[in-house]
Amino acid sequence: MINVLIADDHAIIRRGLKQILSEDPGIAVKDEVANGHQVLEKLRQNRYDILIMDISMPKLSGLDVLLQVKVEFPELPVLILSIYPEDQYAIRVLKDGASGYMNKEVAPDELIKAVKKIIKGKKYISENIAEHLVAMIGDGDGEKLQEKLSDREFTVFRLIAEGKVNKEIAAELNLSAKTISTYRTRILEKMNLKNNAQLISYAVREKLVD
Repeated sequence: MINVLIADDHAIIRRGLKQILSEDPGIAVKDEVANGHQVLEKLRQNRYDILIMDISMPKLSGLDVLLQVKVEFPELPVLILSIYPEDQYAIRVLKDGASGYMNKEVAPDELIKAVKKIIKGKKYISENIAEHLVAMIGDGDGEKLQEKLSDREFTVFRLIAEGKVNKEIAAELNLSAKTISTYRTRILEKMNLKNNAQLISYAVREKLVD
């Protein structure tokens, strides 16, 4: 039996994922949580065969959770789910140790297929991502601006793009407002942007935020 931990801040999504996975007799959703802190708490208390996690969650983002999971539970496979375009996030999470990345709009049977493939020790990527990887190899100048950012910078970038101010971001990431300001300056420099307005415009254009 494949024991699964689901992490998503939307109850309806969790219920849908649970229903899809329960259709396979070899898969059981052992627990479900709504934020990043709960993910780490559950992993420290119980054993799971795979973690299926949304990339965007309150209190601790999926990116931050993934990095911590790879430190504390390096052998645990992680499948990242998201509403965001695959070509914007998949490469980043795969580099950070995820076993796969899947858009939430894929067919239900594809989720079960991904879980079974990952459990066998393989990586799950869609045809779109495979093509994107090939394009990256063939085009060294194809790097997008956000790919220049570290994971922490990218998290701050996304929160700024969502319209949050430094104080709100600091509280969410347990950092000081001054530190967030430093990250903001670094982000603008790396991406050759002048202000938050340009940053938000870029994020919307690239479909990095809702």
